[in-house]
Amino acid sequence: MTTSAKDLKQLRDRIDALDEKILRLFNERAAIAIDVAEAKRSQGETGSFYRPEREADVLRHVVDNNRGPLKDNDVAHLFRALMSACLSAEAPLTVGFLGPEGTYSHAAALKHFGYAIKIIPLASIDDVFREVEAGAANFGVVPIENSTEGVISNTLDNFVDSPLKVCGEVSLRIHHHLLTKSDSLQSIKRIYSHQQSLAQCRRWLAANLPQVEQVNVSSNAEAARRAAEDASAAAIAGEQAGELYKLTSLVSNIEDDPNNTTRFLVIGDIDTHATGEDKTSIMVSSRNEAGALYELLAPLARHKVSMSKIESRPSPRGMWEYVFFLDLEGHVSEPAISGVLEEISQQAVMLKLLGSYPKSVLDF
Repeated sequence: MTTSAKDLKQLRDRIDALDEKILRLFNERAAIAIDVAEAKRSQGETGSFYRPEREADVLRHVVDNNRGPLKDNDVAHLFRALMSACLSAEAPLTVGFLGPEGTYSHAAALKHFGYAIKIIPLASIDDVFREVEAGAANFGVVPIENSTEGVISNTLDNFVDSPLKVCGEVSLRIHHHLLTKSDSLQSIKRIYSHQQSLAQCRRWLAANLPQVEQVNVSSNAEAARRAAEDASAAAIAGEQAGELYKLTSLVSNIEDDPNNTTRFLVIGDIDTHATGEDKTSIMVSSRNEAGALYELLAPLARHKVSMSKIESRPSPRGMWEYVFFLDLEGHVSEPAISGVLEEISQQAVMLKLLGSYPKSVLDF
């Protein structure tokens, strides 16, 4: 055996020894997680033991302590998978999302909760809210806005009457691929996709497939399913949908904006404690008179609270009246945020706290 071969064997032996140690530590962590669950049950806690703030703290801690050579995103991804498996050992977690499998909502659910969950693909955003409200799912994942196409109105409208709270957020970088069984652009006769994806790829489509029929369908996963049944068709969808329906990516990353990102909200019926890196979402309705919106927003400046988002939707109370959705930087337990909400409540016709929750930790 040559010297280099001996060195290689020694390195592999070290890796094998480390793998055995890592496996023992993984199972030791899982055993402790089970003990935590038993301690919680003995104190009367039932249902899901998932705590968004705890997982956010763990991810930030391991990233802050990462010294490489693994990248921060890779470390976060590994620990997300580990926490998901340990949580599953405590109590299975059920998560509803806008289906079917292979959609970006599916990818967002797996990114946030990991793969050791029971998934419930649902036909609409309304259904996601209903399943969580009924207790059929512990949590739901719903899209709230896209960086190029804007807000998802249906999600906002559901918050008007729903008792559910926002428990977390997840940002997903959206990469659209032209998926097909065909081997050339010239043989494609029609393209299936969701209307948002078609809009996000409009310049690429105009430049490369200007004469091809565009067919709007309910989801990108449905688009992939149809393309799998038609050799002359293609779908605009993500990598996961392509793998699910055994399609080839003829052209990758065809989105017009390379930074195209969709933000999703995690909805449930729990309150989330502060982490130091949080957002607070509220819904507020003002009087229909001059200066009313200014009076609602003035407390933000007085308390030095940053507003990262504001959207308006027609109010169900009457024509030409509006409900405003605001994202504030901070947690409701902080004096600045609680002071802002107290002042707004004195001016508003209606104020609803949608939730305080950890910011998305990493874009991995």
